[in-house]
Amino acid sequence: MSMKRLILPFFVLLIFSCGDKVSGPEKSLIDKNATAETKSLFRNLDRFAEKHTLFGHQHATEYGHGWSGDADRSDVKSVTGSHPAVIGVDIMGFTVGTPESMADNKERVRKNVVDTYNRGGVTTVAWHFANPVSGGGFYWVDTVSLPAVKYIFPGGEAHEKYKEILDGVAEWANSLIGADGKLVPVIFRPYHEFDGGWFWWGATHCTVEEFVSLWRFTVTYLRDTKGVHNFIYAFSPDNRFDTEEKFLERYPGDEYVDMVGMDNYGDMGRNQYDIPLAAKKLKIVSDYAIKAGKLAAFTETGLESIPNATWWTETLLKTMKTDYMKLCYVLVWRNDRNSPTHYYAPFPGHTSVPDFMKFYDDPYTLFETDLQDIYN
Repeated sequence: MSMKRLILPFFVLLIFSCGDKVSGPEKSLIDKNATAETKSLFRNLDRFAEKHTLFGHQHATEYGHGWSGDADRSDVKSVTGSHPAVIGVDIMGFTVGTPESMADNKERVRKNVVDTYNRGGVTTVAWHFANPVSGGGFYWVDTVSLPAVKYIFPGGEAHEKYKEILDGVAEWANSLIGADGKLVPVIFRPYHEFDGGWFWWGATHCTVEEFVSLWRFTVTYLRDTKGVHNFIYAFSPDNRFDTEEKFLERYPGDEYVDMVGMDNYGDMGRNQYDIPLAAKKLKIVSDYAIKAGKLAAFTETGLESIPNATWWTETLLKTMKTDYMKLCYVLVWRNDRNSPTHYYAPFPGHTSVPDFMKFYDDPYTLFETDLQDIYN
């Protein structure tokens, strides 16, 4: 066991970042009827973010580099002895396939979420939503895809179909019952990276007004009509902004968002290494969250295949520590089970393992075994 895991409680008085703090209102969820556990998770994520960031990995416990479906396994746990503090799942399989395959997918993801909760970890839910009115899947495919936002938002010709889809999401959300009999809270992050054009909900395929209308309807329908009270709603563009104004261009309003974030691969090594620029963008996210009474997170990042053996401490950690930022978690993308090159977290034997252990040992980062009573 690392020294950090033994002495972590003594670090509560330390601050690991610098710069000027931004003051703001007291934070609260947009759902006034949120469950007690959801409120506790929200409050504790905010508390942790004062001096720490939870580490997350997409699909971490479902599969990894060269394996799939093993009980209580993750590549991160194989390296460190602990699962990530945040596990990413996806509900993309809820609307494609046969009725049997969709039901199986809902049950598999439900079990993953509940298992994470029972261990004391946190789940964030992405939605690579297949186009509900045309082919092309969740990506935009020229000559195939239709700009579905205007079809499914209120008044659109496929709006009733979208409500039926949300009915299924709500039914699943209300089936997330932990071993303690409580509803499991999750961070729900729909329509991510909306500022690009690669998804059908992207900025080149719908107006600001259409996107905002869809987001607001989605939140109010799930929360107020379907009685989903275990969601923390997260808003996360890609990295195509450098001012608060640009960051908020498609923002639906403070009354419809609990968490703000950013997905950024490009500045973190995929296109360029630009730590100052990546940190500037994260600072915009963090400062707005503090000012508006929201949580903030680095909702997606990573470097495919991790060819830079010191990426964890020299790029990721340096970026998050550049200035005073309150980031409740950082999540890297998945480790594909079959591809020899598509992975974003280390596995035993990878060249970045020694540096990842430094990242793990740093008091700034928290993993699942560091979390205690995060739902109380």
